[in-house]
Amino acid sequence: MADLIIVIGVAGSGKTTLAQAIAKHCNLTFLDADDFHSAEAKAHMASGQPLTDTMRVPWIERIASSLTSLAQRNESAALAFSGLKQRHREPLRHCGLTPHFLFLSGDQRLIAERMSAREGHFMPPALLDSQFKSLEEPDPSREPDVTVLDITPPPEELLQQAIAAIKGSNR
Repeated sequence: MADLIIVIGVAGSGKTTLAQAIAKHCNLTFLDADDFHSAEAKAHMASGQPLTDTMRVPWIERIASSLTSLAQRNESAALAFSGLKQRHREPLRHCGLTPHFLFLSGDQRLIAERMSAREGHFMPPALLDSQFKSLEEPDPSREPDVTVLDITPPPEELLQQAIAAIKGSNR
C-alpha cells in the first residue's frame, strides 16, 4: 500500500468523500487540504474569487509540512487535495511518503449539480469554471504515480476501483 493516497480533482468532484472512505478502509490518517487554508483564503473564495497560484503557495507549504511530520512519525495518510496543476502536486511528492494520486475526472455539469446540492461549504459553485480553467489534467508520461478515476459510479464502487488501483501500483 502506498504511504500517501492523494485524491485530486476540481471542487465538488468527490475528493473528500473518497479520501475519507480510503482512510477508513485502509486505516490511514485522513487529511483534508481545505483545513490548511487560511481564514483569508477561505473568505476570498467564499466571496466568489478564485485563489491565485501565489495565494496557493503557503497553503501547499502547510500541507507539505504536515505530510513531512507524518512521515517522520512513520504514519500513512489519505489526503483530499485539489492539486489542479502539476506544480501544486509536485511538492507533495517530496515529503518522505510514497504518494499515489487518484485523479477524479468528471463532467463539469455533473460536478456543478453536486456542488449546488451541498450545504455549508465555503467554495461556491460559481468558482467551478475557474477550477476547470486552472486544471492541468495529469499526463501519465510525466506523472506515472497518477491513476484517473471516472466520478460517475456510486461511492462504494469508486472506492473499490480506487483500492484496486492503489494495490496495483504496489506490485
